Amino acid sequence: MRDYRWFIWFIILLSTGLLGEAKITPFGGEFRFSLGIMAYFFGMLWFSVPVLVTGISAGVFVVSFRIAMDGTLQGIPLDAGLLHHLPVFFYYVTFSAVISLLKIKANVEYHLKVAFFGAFADMASNGTELLIRIASGETARVTYQEIMLIILVGLLRSFFVVGLCNMLAIRQVRALGEQRRLELERLMMINSDLFAESFYLKKSMSHIEEITRESYQLYKSLKQVHYPNAAQALHIAQHVHEVKKDSERILSGLFKIIQQERMLSKRIAIADLCAMVARTNVNYSLLLGKLIEIEVRTDTILSTTEIYPLLSVLNNIVSNAVEAITQQGQIQLVGELCDDYFRFAVTDDGPGIAVGDRDMIFHPGFTTKFDAAGNASTGIGLSHAADIVRLLGGELTVCSDTTVTCFEVRIPVGRLAQREGVEGAQILCG
Repeated sequence: MRDYRWFIWFIILLSTGLLGEAKITPFGGEFRFSLGIMAYFFGMLWFSVPVLVTGISAGVFVVSFRIAMDGTLQGIPLDAGLLHHLPVFFYYVTFSAVISLLKIKANVEYHLKVAFFGAFADMASNGTELLIRIASGETARVTYQEIMLIILVGLLRSFFVVGLCNMLAIRQVRALGEQRRLELERLMMINSDLFAESFYLKKSMSHIEEITRESYQLYKSLKQVHYPNAAQALHIAQHVHEVKKDSERILSGLFKIIQQERMLSKRIAIADLCAMVARTNVNYSLLLGKLIEIEVRTDTILSTTEIYPLLSVLNNIVSNAVEAITQQGQIQLVGELCDDYFRFAVTDDGPGIAVGDRDMIFHPGFTTKFDAAGNASTGIGLSHAADIVRLLGGELTVCSDTTVTCFEVRIPVGRLAQREGVEGAQILCG
């Protein structure tokens, strides 16, 4: 960290010296307006470096740099060069002293104030340098026009530097905002997966409860007929009940995680949700080595609290379309308001679904996906999506031919726009 700050300090000095050679000499002699002070002022505003120490260092560096330049290029002796350029040292010292006294670095969020303070420091520094040059015997004629020029240049240089800092700060904030948005989207997609797993776990718990009940009934029946192994049925019922309690603890933990995320994003525009699904699956297609264009069209400003159910359903359908397309293709995700329900349609130009498979794709365990080793997928994705859509009071259907496949989700508008928190608890807690 210390080496980094030394490097920044050196860059400020070097850029100040080099840009100091981009100059005009309005009054004749060695007095000049240059870009060097802009480099120094920018360094003070943008980086965490000590103001006075850097100002003194900049003055020493600029004087030494100009003396070396004059001696090398024009053969001017050291003493003459020192006499010509020494007032510049007081220019930078005065500038750093003024911005330090005005506490500019403590007020960087007040941009207009900083710009005027910087302009005042520039004017004061130019005035100090001119007075020292006059006192040292240089002939400098300062009139009303020259004073106005000093004021104008001070304002221009200061406002330019502050404006540049603001532009860079805005770019930085936008980059951080984009990074934050991507991170939130990633967390929301993870949460949608957690919601889906919670939904499955809830269904499994119902089955476990039924198995426990039937096992206990079996135990009672066997006991009544004095079956010698009746206790084994009771033992099974007890173990199944323990599995149910463990599942309840897991479900409770998942629900807490989802609820924490809901505090960050209680409501989201459906158009933004669809765009999120599209961005996620474009990245997924690139990961699979495919070139797939995903178009999103929504004609409503409706927002919803059912974030994770919708994300689970739409992401499942769109990712299936991405996997179905061989190498290159198009997917269209449409969201539109139709009377008292909202319609989502996901259309792709993949190979389509075989006629014999269309009635089976929503059945648990059915799949047309196999990995390189010939192992079948779990085949629970679309059946799960259909269950979630039914839970929202809607319907999931499909139509397909050899060129186009379209999945359509219809959900009542009242369900999507309902009050936050009530249904989410019902979904997970029964």
